[in-house]
Amino acid sequence: MEARSGRRRRLSVLLVPLILFGVLVAFFLAQLMSGRDASTVPSALINRPAPQTDLPPLAATSLPGLRSADFLGKVTLVNVFASWCAPCREEHPVLLALSRDERFTLAGLNYKDAQDNAAGFLRELGNPYDAIGVDASGRTGIDWGVYGVPETFVVGRDGIIAFKFVGPLSAETVRHELMPAVEAALAEVPGA
Repeated sequence: MEARSGRRRRLSVLLVPLILFGVLVAFFLAQLMSGRDASTVPSALINRPAPQTDLPPLAATSLPGLRSADFLGKVTLVNVFASWCAPCREEHPVLLALSRDERFTLAGLNYKDAQDNAAGFLRELGNPYDAIGVDASGRTGIDWGVYGVPETFVVGRDGIIAFKFVGPLSAETVRHELMPAVEAALAEVPGA
């Protein structure tokens, strides 16, 4: 009797982790098969005012820093970048192309980066930004809900965040995701 009870315990000790593993596999498989875009990260800031931001400028440039007061009255793309970020390097030509569109302001939020490295990054690849704020500690990034770099936000003329894109921008994501959000923000009548 006692031997039988011992075998049951050993069997249950072996089966419980196996069952838990099966449940986890089923959960992840259901997420993969759901058709949901895994690159879409929900943001609690969409349709809310941009966080209070007052970042100093990147010292090696003559550009202003990043202040939330500057968002009012114009559509602003806020791009979170860092010199140490390989995907930021990937998306940089796309940002340079976007910088030629004068209907909106392209602002950089330099995230947890050494100023010399950020300046070197922009010297090497070109500077698409109209303003660059330095967030050396990452505190402002936390306020913005930044998961990692790069990320890009569309802020409407009213200072409300209209859209967030996580990951490197490509010509395709600009055409199909970012620009529709920018066009909607440009069409928005403040105070309406």
